[in-house]
Amino acid sequence: MEIYLIRHTTPLTKKGLIYGRSEVPLADTFEQEQAGILRQLPVKLDVVYSSPSVRCVSLAQSISNLYLTDNALYEMNFGDWEGENWDTVDREDSETWMKDFVNLAPPNGESMLVMQDRVLKFWGQVTTLPHKNVAIVTHAGVIRIILANNRKLGLKNVFDIKVGFGEVFRLTVSSG
Repeated sequence: MEIYLIRHTTPLTKKGLIYGRSEVPLADTFEQEQAGILRQLPVKLDVVYSSPSVRCVSLAQSISNLYLTDNALYEMNFGDWEGENWDTVDREDSETWMKDFVNLAPPNGESMLVMQDRVLKFWGQVTTLPHKNVAIVTHAGVIRIILANNRKLGLKNVFDIKVGFGEVFRLTVSSG
């Protein structure tokens, strides 16, 4: 099975904005980025999955009229920090979280460990299906978790994996 992990296109946000679950508009470069993504995908996809975030659904709709949203594909929940700027979050709180983001969660948010659990449950289900080509439109955090798992990297090293806007990662996995 070929699985195409696709990060949404560039959002129109202020630098430093924390927007894991927050809805943000897409930049004017959407159509150009979309065209580049479509060129990297096979003509026939068996299924397209998408995060429910509008920035992902917009791209999924352009890939296929028939796509499925799944809450497991949401970006990390930053809880009370959503919509804030990294400069405005309590520095001591953010530094404590950054030292152990694997186990600690932002206030009313989720830890990387909790996020990994939901993402890998989804991944485990998808990789057992009898599909040939699958596209997953999601966020950098989700893609990092899947790639870290695939590369056998620990979660503490997940940010070493660079995932650009509109970037496509192709994985070959055995299914069924």
